[in-house]
Amino acid sequence: MGLCSEHKRMLIEELGLYFERRHNLPPLAARIYAIMVLSSQEGFSFEELMEITQASKSSVSTNLNLLLQLKYLEYYTRPGKRKRYFRSSGSFLQNMLKERFETIISDLELTQKVNKFNQENNPENYRKKGYIGNIFHDFLEQEKLNIEQTLQRIRDFKEQN
Repeated sequence: MGLCSEHKRMLIEELGLYFERRHNLPPLAARIYAIMVLSSQEGFSFEELMEITQASKSSVSTNLNLLLQLKYLEYYTRPGKRKRYFRSSGSFLQNMLKERFETIISDLELTQKVNKFNQENNPENYRKKGYIGNIFHDFLEQEKLNIEQTLQRIRDFKEQN
């Protein structure tokens, strides 16, 4: 990756690998998103991203379109210019928390259904093991509340600045 310090290149690679695993992104898309997350710039032109990633025009184009489609990135133009610039579509951490929140909601619904089913259809088993399901459900409720409070703190911070 051109135009980056060795330290930043290593972090882009580490974060890129994380995005590959966590978000099931192709390697180049993951690296482009990592570049955006770690950038102090307000955005990158297509040409700058080609230079940084050392990837072909078609590869960069394909992966930018994927990230735009997934809403990880957005583009904008500068007044008087036709060139598009790409940037992260929001706070990386805020997006991760929102993703986790949606997963917790799904986990809560499923856990509740399993607990209810076992209570009604497997009362003996529920009596022996059901409390573990309730412990897990309580954990998810606490995690949900913690994420809601953290997202509110982020919104409050953004409103103040």
